[in-house]
Amino acid sequence: MVPYVQVMTTVPDRKTALKIGEKLLEDKLCACFQIVGPIKSLYKWKGKIEKDEEILCLIKTRENLIEKIEESLRKMHPYEVPEFLVIPVVAGSADYISWLDSELLPK
Repeated sequence: MVPYVQVMTTVPDRKTALKIGEKLLEDKLCACFQIVGPIKSLYKWKGKIEKDEEILCLIKTRENLIEKIEESLRKMHPYEVPEFLVIPVVAGSADYISWLDSELLPK
């Protein structure tokens, strides 16, 4: 696994996104938490097509913090099955990566 990742999740509203983002930042589990949207999500849930407005959250972090982020999200997330996708960062500027690292829990 690569050392840096971006985690994606969606939440039902901006208030939930802010609550989760602030907690992850306070706990130094992420260096940046971006809130995008609202977006329109179409998905199948329990045999039915759902059409919801959601907020997309992009979480910049290090791979060794993934489990802690997932655990924290599960405690705060209102969905029965929250989206939790991890995307590897294959490249980034040295300055950005250095800043990212400085804002996270020590390795």
